[in-house]
Amino acid sequence: MSSLVKEDLQKKLFKPLSQSLYEFIEIEFSVQDRYYLCVSVTKNEEVKIIMVKHYRIGLDEKYEVTKKWSLNDLQMIDGKEADTDNPFFDLHFKKVYSLEAYSCASKYAFARTVNKLNHAYLKKDLQIVNFDSTYINDDSIWSSNNKDCLVLMRICFYAFNLVCLSLCPLPL
Repeated sequence: MSSLVKEDLQKKLFKPLSQSLYEFIEIEFSVQDRYYLCVSVTKNEEVKIIMVKHYRIGLDEKYEVTKKWSLNDLQMIDGKEADTDNPFFDLHFKKVYSLEAYSCASKYAFARTVNKLNHAYLKKDLQIVNFDSTYINDDSIWSSNNKDCLVLMRICFYAFNLVCLSLCPLPL
């Protein structure tokens, strides 16, 4: 489903703007409408973070840009709490925007993409705080192109270890 939405966003919104969509996540912004937080790159190799409103008119899907920022203006991404599984994060520009991702995994997918594009295009000192760095950095052992599967794989690994430990008899 998300690949169809990504393809539709690219075709209807980003291609006419001469941009390539790299990542998008659904965010909880309004009860009535769907919103996406998108990361794209322009033909001039400028990285943009764009908030998009998604709505329908009849059977036609429509997308509207509601906010647009440059990655160059982003000072920090604050994941709120690295030790808990929560979808909340803040984007620090001149103003702080508090957002709620659809899931914790999508919050990490967004942070990974921004970090990767920062290293590829800007190479600036972007602060990414209150995230588990194991899931953010590409040089980690858990790094993969499967993005959201990383978090699930790590959780399964820990759960398996806990089950094994709980089944081991204790010496008396």
